[in-house]
Amino acid sequence: MKRTLGIDEAGRGPSLGPMVMAAVCLDTRGARAVTRAGVRDSKAYGASDQAREERAALAAQVLRHAVHAHVRVIDVGEIDRRVRRKQLNALERDVAAELIACAPSVDLIIADGKRMFAPLAAKFPNLEAADRAESRHAAVAAASILAKHRRDQLFACIARRYQPLFGDIRGGGYGNEATRRFLRAYAERFGGLPPEARRSWPYPYLLDILGDGFDPLGELAIDTAKDTSPGQLALL
Repeated sequence: MKRTLGIDEAGRGPSLGPMVMAAVCLDTRGARAVTRAGVRDSKAYGASDQAREERAALAAQVLRHAVHAHVRVIDVGEIDRRVRRKQLNALERDVAAELIACAPSVDLIIADGKRMFAPLAAKFPNLEAADRAESRHAAVAAASILAKHRRDQLFACIARRYQPLFGDIRGGGYGNEATRRFLRAYAERFGGLPPEARRSWPYPYLLDILGDGFDPLGELAIDTAKDTSPGQLALL
């Protein structure tokens, strides 16, 4: 049977919490099975509690039918190091290459993001980079589900950590009112950013609390001698 490896990410844009990338290998039978189960782009389910439950159930279906699956968590420190060097896209390509190297031999590799991942075709001739690939390839949709489900779990840990002091933490760490409200409350109480916040992101809505001279990167001793931290691949 034809095998396809799909690659996708969750959490590139938030100011709070990690980014997660996933690779899922499906054969023809597995692709049909996850499609029948309802697997599609993880963003299509929304951000409600019910959406998270649906993604968790679908992640189990993906793992049941996948030939191979890996998830890579990219923490905020690694993101900050690379963004400081204007290498966020390169970081995603590097992680994608790691995921491909750990995967079994496949007929086709599909990575979501045409401009992002097209350069990898020089190293992996069977790679196709495409926009909105999760809507056309079951393996990419499956990777999208695993990445988003893992990020849901990690953000839930962040929310539980701060719930006693700040109440329910909503918004998924994205640049919405719920995230801004939490970060303002944290800054007012502690005079800085929580450790889960990306220092390389702008925080103009905190300047009235932290002052015009506030340097988010100055809060952390970022090792600029390194381009990446080794990280770990989690076999699912």
